[in-house]
Amino acid sequence: MSSRAVIFGLCILSLLFCGQAQAQQKYLDPPEAAKELFASRPMPRVSLSPDQRHLMVAEEFRFRRIEEMAQREVALAGVRLNPYNNGPTHPDYFFRLTLKELSTGKTIPIRLPNAARRVSLPVWSPDGKKFAFLQYGRTAVGLWVGELGHAPRAISGVKLNATLGRSFQWMPDSQNLLCLTVPDKRGPAPTPPRAPVGPVVQETGPREAPVLTYPDLLQNEHDEKLFNYYLTSQLMLVDSRTASRKSLGRPSIFARYDVSPDGRYVLVERVHPPYSYQAPIQFFPRSIEVWDPRGEVKRVDIRPATEDVSSGGVPVQPRGHHWRPTGSPVSIVWVEALDGGDPKREVKFRDRVMMLEAPFNGRPKVVTQLNHRFSKIYWGETRNVALVREYESSRNWHRTWLVDPDNPDIPDRLLWNHAAAERYEHPGHPLMRQLLNGKRAMRVHNRSIFLNGNGASPEGDLPFLDKLNLSTFDRVPLFKCAEDSYEAVVALLNDEGTEFVTRYETPDEHPNYFKRALGEPERAPLTAFKDPAESLREVKKRLLTYTREDGVKLSCLLHLPPDYDLDDPERPVLPTILWAYPREYSGGAVAGQVANSPHRFTSFAGASPRFLALEGYAVLDQVAMPVVGEPGTANDTFVEQIVANAEAAIAAVVDMGVCDERRVGVGGHSYGAFMAVMLLANSDLFRAGVARSGAYNR
Repeated sequence: MSSRAVIFGLCILSLLFCGQAQAQQKYLDPPEAAKELFASRPMPRVSLSPDQRHLMVAEEFRFRRIEEMAQREVALAGVRLNPYNNGPTHPDYFFRLTLKELSTGKTIPIRLPNAARRVSLPVWSPDGKKFAFLQYGRTAVGLWVGELGHAPRAISGVKLNATLGRSFQWMPDSQNLLCLTVPDKRGPAPTPPRAPVGPVVQETGPREAPVLTYPDLLQNEHDEKLFNYYLTSQLMLVDSRTASRKSLGRPSIFARYDVSPDGRYVLVERVHPPYSYQAPIQFFPRSIEVWDPRGEVKRVDIRPATEDVSSGGVPVQPRGHHWRPTGSPVSIVWVEALDGGDPKREVKFRDRVMMLEAPFNGRPKVVTQLNHRFSKIYWGETRNVALVREYESSRNWHRTWLVDPDNPDIPDRLLWNHAAAERYEHPGHPLMRQLLNGKRAMRVHNRSIFLNGNGASPEGDLPFLDKLNLSTFDRVPLFKCAEDSYEAVVALLNDEGTEFVTRYETPDEHPNYFKRALGEPERAPLTAFKDPAESLREVKKRLLTYTREDGVKLSCLLHLPPDYDLDDPERPVLPTILWAYPREYSGGAVAGQVANSPHRFTSFAGASPRFLALEGYAVLDQVAMPVVGEPGTANDTFVEQIVANAEAAIAAVVDMGVCDERRVGVGGHSYGAFMAVMLLANSDLFRAGVARSGAYNR
């Protein structure tokens, strides 16, 4: 059972038994209508090999056992970890792996010993011939490597430190891996003192900054010792064939590390004291360094603590360090603030992107200068091509520029200019690919890129794939989803974009992956995943559109019980659940754009409110809850707007003759929980509410 399911169950239990004396209660079995789903497995995860010859299929359990959820965890500076194996507390893990050969359709089971039946999603080597994964043991997180045609094997002697995310990375040679390991001579964990050594003293500084509320912060000196103990790692180069190991540099707390495209350098971000008791690890001081194979530092940038950065601001120091995925010699890239990190300062250029070639002792060059804050960069797989996106916070706006990083004298060209929340006119996202050096870059073929988009429309999403020529700027459509289904391109199978893999689904057909050819109607199946709970298909789904009192267009998905007949004039009105998450928009036109599609397969997971449709409720899910206004002031009318949104949604289903307006409940998660509480406190629309993992410090 997932943590969300447990929380949801506890909320329901507290409502049911609030009038009784306190006593230890037992977890309840799921309702009869949902037992089929609870006993089933979710849709497997898939991963296409870089050489596009094999599809990895990974199967997992739908819910965790109560014993797993109750295991001890240690929470330090926003990091929750398993103190027994030095891994994350509740990682996603898989119990069965299968390979599918795309050319023949042949299925190849991957033999996993019983001891290794809790593994991570495998990561392909750059050449697509090997894969590696984590094995979550009771006392250690192990590293396993598989090779096509051979059973996976454990790399003996390697204990990974998986507390901070990625704990291994393939080297460009597809033989060696760079790993974060538990230091060999670490010793036992620090024991708490019998009494504090002194008071905890916190000092204020001269700069004003908002004080946010974070969970799991450091509390005292003992927490600092535990933080150092569990999060300190040793970078280790491991040979996947011989299992030989070589230490790189000294043990540190590595917030991030990344091998250069040529495998000759490593970019690391090391966390340093002093540690804050007011903010989590991402705000701690750090040094950003480039190491050579001997662990010697070739370049370093220091970034002090950032917890006092003003709202909407960025650090004064260089940020966003990463490798350019292509080019020789290799280059490191970063972003610099030209406004002192202060969004209120008036300057001609707010940010600039910088690049420095190896051996990193020369003068960095300017890739581009931006009028607004840097947001994202897409590096092309060929030279002379990059897309740089900037963000204008005062308008909640995106601009994307075509940049030649190797010829700064060529002017940047504006490609796209739209609201950050725009759906109907969104140009799509560039398709990426994994290069032979293991890095990801934007696909570029004959000076053209491929754009994959949701294709949002008033009728719902109709995903598309287009080709855009970066010389003529002609746009050629390659694929568009039919109006009676949901199908999206997930990968290209050749450089020209004439063959690709799609994910296809309908309300009655389980999602599966297919091989498609340009202009051909046939789909060649790559997977044959079955509906895990066919009885749930009887839940009816409909896309509703309606209008708020002030004219803002809204939408939601309505889920109805299996036996409910909308055509029956004698149908009863139903108790109704409204589930939503507020979002801020600078304009009402964008806020009213329809999201999602009525033609998607309905999935049930975690504590989804859709389960309640099986118990006789009408469920309004993904209810549009826009808060429209200028950034920074939209929340001044937060209450009025969410009440108006809820009134419009309820009125829409009341007018349909579906909703019993005397029995409406509201719920949400995080910011949605804050919304639920505010609706309960500031309106008479609801009889009950569920506020799950709420964020109330607004």
